[in-house]
Amino acid sequence: MERQEQQTKSRVVNIDSVESWDFHVSQATYQGRTIFVHFTASWCMPSVAMNPFFEELATAYPAVLFLRVDVDDVKKVAAKMEVKAMPTFVLMKEGAQVDKIVGANPEEIRKRIDGFVQSIRAYEA
Repeated sequence: MERQEQQTKSRVVNIDSVESWDFHVSQATYQGRTIFVHFTASWCMPSVAMNPFFEELATAYPAVLFLRVDVDDVKKVAAKMEVKAMPTFVLMKEGAQVDKIVGANPEEIRKRIDGFVQSIRAYEA
């Protein structure tokens, strides 16, 4: 029971296949949702260290779809998105990349996502 509660608290979707990636990106695009992706690797300690921060962002920005992709598990997606270092964070809108941040820099990541979300809100208003 406790494990189930823990899983329902997470707003980050773990992508484990190309099909899962395509489904979530297509669905978010259809819904007009922004996507924020954390490309990670289990062996990369800076990536692993960013997981709690990424979870925190997912809670702070409920209108954004947060995806986590382990580059070793879903190599085709990492290659398609031209991910060459971990961690890499990609902001997407309408299925296309609009921003990319390479490295574990929480302040810069928060600044970029906040600026983008604010610009979307201003545009929609």
